[in-house]
Formats: sequence, C-alpha cells, structure tokens
Amino acid sequence: MSIKCITFDLDDTLWDANSVIAQAEREFYAWMGERFPRIGNRYALDALLEHRRDFYHRNPGLHHDLTGLRKQWLALLAADADYETEALVEEGFRVFWDRRNEVTLFEDARETLEDLRGRYRVGAITNGNADVHRIGVAHYFDFIITSAGAGAAKPHPDIFHAALDEAAVSAREAVHVGDDPERDVIGAARVGMRTVWVNPAWEPWPGGQTPDAVVRSVGELSSVIASWERAGERR
Repeated sequence: MSIKCITFDLDDTLWDANSVIAQAEREFYAWMGERFPRIGNRYALDALLEHRRDFYHRNPGLHHDLTGLRKQWLALLAADADYETEALVEEGFRVFWDRRNEVTLFEDARETLEDLRGRYRVGAITNGNADVHRIGVAHYFDFIITSAGAGAAKPHPDIFHAALDEAAVSAREAVHVGDDPERDVIGAARVGMRTVWVNPAWEPWPGGQTPDAVVRSVGELSSVIASWERAGERR
C-alpha cells in the first residue's frame, strides 16, 4: 500500500529542545527571583527544578498536558510562598514559554519538510507544548496533534489514532518519524504505522519493536521514503 501521510515528532527530531528548555528554565528563574523573591530565596535553580520534577512525578495523570501541569506547579509555588496566584501562573508561564519556543531547526529539517509537503499529508504528533505557529513552521504541516488535544501522550495508541483520523488514512499508509524509541517508534508501530528512528548519535537499539528505518537526521528521510515507494511499485 502506498504512503499517503508522514507524521513527525517535534522536539529533538526537528530541532534541539533540551538546551532551549534548559535556557528557558534559567530565564524563568531569574525573572522569578526579581518578581517573587521569597521563592528565589527559598530555592536555588537546581532545587527548584527538582521540586518541579517531583511535582510532575506525583501527577502522572496530567503528563499529556504539559502546559496545564506547569501552571499547576506554578500555582503551588505561589500558594506556598503566599503570593497572588494568577500573576505567577500566567506571567511566569509566559516567560518560560516564550523562550521555550525560540528554537532553531536542524540544518536539513526545513528542506525535508519543504520537499515532502504537497506530495504527502504531513503532520506533527507531539507530547510537548511547542507552538509551530510561533516558531514559524506551521505552513509545513497539514495538521498538528498534541497530547493535550488528544487527551493522551505518546506512546498511547489514542494520540496516533487521532493523527490517522485527522489525515483520513490507514496506519499502513502512514509513517511516523521521531527520536524517542519508546514514545515514537514503539508507540507508532503498535498501531501499525511504519516508523523511522532519528538517531544522530547512532545509539544501539534499546529493545522492543524495531524501527523500519534508522537515520542520523531527517535530511535522510526523503531517500528512505523514495526507496519504500519504489519497492511498493515493484510488488
């Protein structure tokens, strides 16, 4: 069956997210120390990040909605330090989120998206809260499926089924591309999609359902798809 749809993970597949989010946390902490000094005096940056991780760990039912989860954590910080909640939640989230969206696409990502759009339905499936409109790449995608919108995070089947429904294709007609073995590759494979693992460090496969292809960057994706299309034509 021919390929009709290609979906992408966003963070660490199309751009480096880890360093950007780390910087966003530093800028948020500096802002908070000025606006809400009782919290800054109580927590060093590392301690505050550990506090956030612990809060997230204790609220697994909200992991599909990172925006909502972070805002609940900010509300807890405000209450514990006897600050007015709304200012810290809304302003604090905006400080973090603005910086979190200042990403730079990997060198070959934009060219690959440009090459694929128009020939396939191109979508994004993300557990994160990056905003493709703010980043300036929304025009490359026919649809965006977020875990918050789907009510489930990768690798749960529901988020992949939401993408397939949006694209109006069967799983056998779709390919998912991502950097996370469990969330992207195994999750998509479980619903019957073909999978491409983006593995820039050429790490060994950790186990479980293996990807259909492994690439160092999304720049190799067009040739992978072309080879599958040629193989399909010969069958």
